[in-house]
Amino acid sequence: MQQERRHASRRAQSLTKPLERLSPGRWNALTDVAGVRVGHVTVIEGDDVRTGATAILPHQGNLFRDRVPAGLSVANGHGKMIGATQLVELGEIETPIVLTNTLAVPRAADAILDWTLTQPDNRSIRSINPIVGETNDGLLNAIEARPLTVDRIRSAIDRTAEGPIEEGCVGAGTGTTAMGWKAGIGTSSRVLPERLGGYTLGVLVQANVPGSLCMLGVPIGRILGVEALATAKTTEEPRGSIIIIVATDAPLSDRNLTRLARRSFAGLARTGATFSNGSGDYAIAFSTATSVRRTPERRAGVATVAELPNERVSPLFEATIEATEAAVLNSLFAAHTMTGREGRTVEALPVDRVAEILRDRGASDGDQPCRK
Repeated sequence: MQQERRHASRRAQSLTKPLERLSPGRWNALTDVAGVRVGHVTVIEGDDVRTGATAILPHQGNLFRDRVPAGLSVANGHGKMIGATQLVELGEIETPIVLTNTLAVPRAADAILDWTLTQPDNRSIRSINPIVGETNDGLLNAIEARPLTVDRIRSAIDRTAEGPIEEGCVGAGTGTTAMGWKAGIGTSSRVLPERLGGYTLGVLVQANVPGSLCMLGVPIGRILGVEALATAKTTEEPRGSIIIIVATDAPLSDRNLTRLARRSFAGLARTGATFSNGSGDYAIAFSTATSVRRTPERRAGVATVAELPNERVSPLFEATIEATEAAVLNSLFAAHTMTGREGRTVEALPVDRVAEILRDRGASDGDQPCRK
């Protein structure tokens, strides 16, 4: 096992307070949306296995029976997203969502199928649409070794829980990088004021994107001389991807959830991501509101549902943008330096130096980085 230089697990929240027009939830996490659960499995073996999987459950009931409305947006489609076409066609999710590495996608789908078929009243079902997203962690991980078995990935589903979410080099983010730094899983949330409905919105990302890191409008990557750009002095095309999961308790239609997913890319762009040719940039948004849940009874005939109209979704767009930006930054702040495949080392973001740069530029409120 390689030696890794670790720093205390931190989040970007206090440094980015000037950007926050909306307040984070209790955990500042996807799980601030009531009922949503998240679990990880992390696999670090030998000198070159650095991978894992992350599972998201939209609610704690029978997902296949009580489906949630959902939308998908794709900024660049150089990736593998199992279940995407049916999600778009029907506007709903009926299984857990699993994030993992590129070559583990089929096994993740198998794990979802196995888990779904073991749920009460599900043994006789003949069609299941598993949702699996991926990014490629092959820079640090011996991805072709395929150490993620179906059982290992299923354990991520079995471990899902409410409450705070571990970030950084865990689960599907174990071997990922972003904008030249070690990254991984990041999450954040926003709560609308009561006059705007009081709804909660959370975001979780598997960050593995190229670009030049920007915070509060300050070009951190350029200042520190660490950039993953097509225009940088390299002959290798910058590659990478991101999966963005957005959850809310606001009662939204699948059409407005698609609009919500699309807005997440505005938050990603704020961080300096470049959406390169080799990037798979996908966003899924779903609603946990019981008033729009697609129960067997509602799917059996004409149903009346209570949902927000178009004129009331703009505050949720803003919440999505803020929470996505914060989630990407949290993925960087929480990650630690890692050495992996072929002895490659990807450094952690120098958080204290970033805080100093932001203070010198007058961009932060002067607080030290917020520790969990």
